[in-house]
Amino acid sequence: MPLQLDDYRLLGRSGLRVSPLALGTMTFRVGAGWGSSDEEARQLVDTYIERGGNFIDTADFYGQLGQSEMLLGELIKDRRDSLVISTKYSLTTRPGDPNASGNHRKNMVRSVEDSLRRMGTDYIDLLYLHMWDFRTPVDEILRSFDDLVRQGKVLYIGLSDTPAWQASRMQAIAELRGWTQFCALQIQYSLVERTVERELIPMALEMGLGVSPWAPLGQGLLTGKYTRADLGSGDMTDISSRKAINAVTGKLNEKNLRVADRVVEVAKEIGCTPAQLAVAWTLANPVVCSPVIGVRTPAQLEDNLGALNVDITPEQLARLDEVSAVPPVFPMDILKGPAEGMMFGNVKVASRD
Repeated sequence: MPLQLDDYRLLGRSGLRVSPLALGTMTFRVGAGWGSSDEEARQLVDTYIERGGNFIDTADFYGQLGQSEMLLGELIKDRRDSLVISTKYSLTTRPGDPNASGNHRKNMVRSVEDSLRRMGTDYIDLLYLHMWDFRTPVDEILRSFDDLVRQGKVLYIGLSDTPAWQASRMQAIAELRGWTQFCALQIQYSLVERTVERELIPMALEMGLGVSPWAPLGQGLLTGKYTRADLGSGDMTDISSRKAINAVTGKLNEKNLRVADRVVEVAKEIGCTPAQLAVAWTLANPVVCSPVIGVRTPAQLEDNLGALNVDITPEQLARLDEVSAVPPVFPMDILKGPAEGMMFGNVKVASRD
């Protein structure tokens, strides 16, 4: 059934209502060839809000010296309270300063104060830990989040790019201690990045985290714009284009191009664009709440919004799953199949999901 941006969803195990697609602002004032102009950014925000969208994602690291947050604050100034704004902390904003990055309390508090100032707001709707730093004790992270929520500077909290075992551990600790629990998980998820289905997505379902995938287009690979002629291209020092980034990071490879070919094939059958199908595929997963669409131009936004109207048949979904499947890993590889008979005495026992 077709969706609209104002067909709001609850974000994880919370009462927060968000649109089924979130507008990403990583392209705002990035100072590179793949960024949006300020006028394009204004059109993106205006169109998204006019269509009923209310979920806009940014980070203190986006843009030069936090310029993405600053521009977003200017663009939403007169309609801030009707929007759900998510931002993130963790990545360095002052290279060389050991306490201007990481997951610890000092950086969290400083980052929040800076984000509030840049966006001209009194509160952040959703604050994500941006990336796991493998240094900071979890009780420090959790108590710092809880303090900010109690102060009213942050309303909800989430995790991004964090190991599943740490995320589930923290959620359990927060629940037992009566601290603020996480309601959102932002992770890379697409037809060319499905490894998160092994642990992160099942964890999110069990622990009450709404999944908000980033890069649902696989950094543009699933739009069908790349060919075999692009394989092996790219300068390791060149980050001026997404093509170069995909090449040097290994995303532009034969396997992913086969996936992209299948997306193009199925999209033609449906009568939609490959980009629309790629986004719609993520929405087909019940645990996915609101994919982040990282568009650069108004035309790309219009195209991505069309994903809400895409209906994928079970047969088409199976073909997409087949070409993009990832190898199973232990212990899941032995917990299915014959092992189920041994666990349940060869009788059928319904699962909770």
